[in-house]
Amino acid sequence: MTCPMSVIVSIRHYSGLLKKPLQDILCHIRYSISTFQNIYLFSRPVKTENMSTGFKEVKRVTTNTLQEMKKTGHKITMLTAYDYTMSKIIDHGGADVLLVGDSASNVMAGHETTLPITLDQMIYHASGVVKGAARALVIVDLPFGTYQGNSREGLASSIRIMKESGAHAVKMEGGIEIEESVKRILTAGIPVMGHLGLTPQSIYKFGTYTVRAKEKEEADKLLSDALALQEAGVFALVLEKIPTELAKKVSEALTIPVIGIGAGNNVDGQVLVSHDMFGMNQGFSPRFLRRYLNLFEQMTGAVDNYCKDVRSGDFPSDKEQY
Repeated sequence: MTCPMSVIVSIRHYSGLLKKPLQDILCHIRYSISTFQNIYLFSRPVKTENMSTGFKEVKRVTTNTLQEMKKTGHKITMLTAYDYTMSKIIDHGGADVLLVGDSASNVMAGHETTLPITLDQMIYHASGVVKGAARALVIVDLPFGTYQGNSREGLASSIRIMKESGAHAVKMEGGIEIEESVKRILTAGIPVMGHLGLTPQSIYKFGTYTVRAKEKEEADKLLSDALALQEAGVFALVLEKIPTELAKKVSEALTIPVIGIGAGNNVDGQVLVSHDMFGMNQGFSPRFLRRYLNLFEQMTGAVDNYCKDVRSGDFPSDKEQY
């Protein structure tokens, strides 16, 4: 590990601090160590030997990487990200794919559905995520109203996302009805991921967030749509909130990767909304969600402690002043 020049310079200046109070010297040392830790953590190369790709090291995950992972049976990991800081953390943790989901409408803007978020807002979120991702493939949702029923608008929206955010692919909801849009977007060399099952942009059509395709007619249509999307050229498919046996059937019928959310374990990978997985959102507890942290409790506790320390005069202490 190479010591950053800024830390070396700081160490060389310690000799000039010897005439200052010991408290100042200790503060300077603490600041330099903290700076070094941050530089090392966020600038070091990402280690890949323990990451989910496993079978080989990759500097950047691509659509081809995901295809190889399906072929070799390596599970794909995908999480949502909506800003630079979260992107950097999740990418450093080893997720293969970062999805800039239109779920930002819910978790970032507080809307009831994903429908209100605009193309400009999606590009804004995606731009930060791309800057924070050194390894992961970054995919951006095409928001509601930017492709439905108009393949030319779908292409124009996708081009804007790619040019203005630097993302690597787009994702679209729907089956055979979006086939023309998929094909037109692909003519521009833009990779497209599909999304079937519970499609949140159609929530007012469904009227509920319950499990989809439980009946044979809807299940048959979903499989038909999946095959049609693969034939149209999508590189991967998300299946949301459908019976696990149907998800297994679809995954086995397709040569492209299938990533599930509430679709069981017989698919090629999993995706969760990061705010749900980290326990930041306490008001959403579907059966498929596993919380790996309880950040809501930890963060509210930290805020409470901060407020108490400020009001009591404990913060800042002598050591936290200049």
